[in-house]
Amino acid sequence: MLAVARALLTDPKLLMLDEPSAGLSPLMVSDVFARLRELVRQGVAILMVEQNVKAAFSVADRAYVLTEGRNRLDGTPEALSAMDEIVELYLGGRGRRQ
Repeated sequence: MLAVARALLTDPKLLMLDEPSAGLSPLMVSDVFARLRELVRQGVAILMVEQNVKAAFSVADRAYVLTEGRNRLDGTPEALSAMDEIVELYLGGRGRRQ
């Protein structure tokens, strides 16, 4: 979080983040992503790599799913969340089909 705070001192238009939730408690993850959503509302663009899909989707306008270094799927969080494969693999649920 200190690195993010330092980056914000320069009033950036783009913030690039690599795994901002790594090593944080669930409470801190919630706080960090609430602050990221606020930055987006203030007009800061965020480019983020994140394995916590639910948290990333809460901030994203667009998401890309990489597999073995290649773009496998992309779309809005809403569209990706409606895909059985995404729900099953990344969102901890079962797809619509059984």
